[in-house]
Amino acid sequence: MQQQRTLTMDGENPLGVRPIKGLLFSFSIPAIISCLVNSVYNIVDQIFIGQGVGYLGNAATTIAFPLMTIIMAFATLIGSGGSAYAALRLGEGRKREALLTLNNLLVIAIGLGILPAVAGLIFLKPILTLFGATETTMPYAIDYTSIVLIGVPFSMVSIALSSMARTDGHPRMSMYGILIGAALNTVLDPIYIFVLDWGVKGAAIATVTAQFVSTVVLCYYFLKKGRMRFTRRYMKPVGRVWYKIFSLGISSGITALVACIMQVVMNNSLVYYGNQTEITGDVALSAMGIVMKIAMILASVCIGFGIGAQPILGFNLGAKKYARVRHTYLLAVSIATASILIGWAVCQLAPHLVLSLFGKENQTFTDFAVRCLRIYLGGIFCAGFQIVSTNYFQATGQPLKASLLSMLRQLILLIPLLLILPIFFGLSGLLYAGPCADIGSAVIVALFILPEMRKLNRKIAESQGPALAA
Repeated sequence: MQQQRTLTMDGENPLGVRPIKGLLFSFSIPAIISCLVNSVYNIVDQIFIGQGVGYLGNAATTIAFPLMTIIMAFATLIGSGGSAYAALRLGEGRKREALLTLNNLLVIAIGLGILPAVAGLIFLKPILTLFGATETTMPYAIDYTSIVLIGVPFSMVSIALSSMARTDGHPRMSMYGILIGAALNTVLDPIYIFVLDWGVKGAAIATVTAQFVSTVVLCYYFLKKGRMRFTRRYMKPVGRVWYKIFSLGISSGITALVACIMQVVMNNSLVYYGNQTEITGDVALSAMGIVMKIAMILASVCIGFGIGAQPILGFNLGAKKYARVRHTYLLAVSIATASILIGWAVCQLAPHLVLSLFGKENQTFTDFAVRCLRIYLGGIFCAGFQIVSTNYFQATGQPLKASLLSMLRQLILLIPLLLILPIFFGLSGLLYAGPCADIGSAVIVALFILPEMRKLNRKIAESQGPALAA
């Protein structure tokens, strides 16, 4: 069967014709770097704060993290939704709809960036109290969070446009924009914290500066360089486009929002149960905060392959190239799982080496942090399969399944376990909730993805799939 030709702005889109393996790596590696860099903003702050301020400063970043997660949730929602919808429409040859998506996405990102920033600044102290701030950590948390909130509109726009750059066939651009910002943040952090002695405020100022630069780089691309371009007449709100952006992106947004709820429960539980031991709540909060950042780094690889696969999956489904869809999914799952197994092994075998990056504290802190790292991340090797599978349903236009699976690990399993297990096992119960949720969710995801693979196999057989495979 002759391979279908699907046109983009400039001719045949590589998503439909290039070998899958090369495509997946070309899209996933920039996505991985982008995810790592997004994680690094907070992690770099935490490393330098740990070295220059101590564990109370690190506790402040942990307290602020749920608020930043909420903002990331909305950015991820619109970015993933816009990217998925544009990829499907490009696969169908509907170029105008893709342009409408890009331009409407910019309007949405600006609006959603301003609203939470203003609300966060107005209600800052009650929010930080809800997220686990104590009398000791509150001054640090206020100093850090009040400044970081100013950069929220820039962060919202840069994350959303980064996703669209991948769909536009330029994954490196999404990487460049974020990478430049992260490099700047890494350079400015030690200057502001150590040289100028600004403490946690300096780390926050460095972050805002870096986010602004990232936004400028990505906006320039879509103004001057992209296949899709910013066009004023396409920025007029279109109801169906907004609906598709939010409906297709809801699973990613739910994932991040649920992560915020989980973090709030975790922070308050750590303080409560930690204060019942010799460890204390502030130490438990700071140590687990570091472990959660390490988990973010490990998960970034899996998320990167999930994100990198999305435009390939969406485009080829729209173009009815089902063999390429199956090949992309299976390859992404295999590589993501192999990658996170390596990270899991390092955490189990050399926890002290990993934790040493975040500064040296007293023995009580170190011992508890090692326990957290080994136990809480004990089941993270399942993340590759779970994350890529959830992204599959999002990319192929199945938002209900994607949303359910996005909620599965944290809302349906992890949060109840965080509330129940400590009743019987105290502080240790919080640690064992992690691997229980990871392994349980992987089993349930398998029950969803296996029928989907059988459905794909039938479609491939009906369309003489071997002739379509790359």
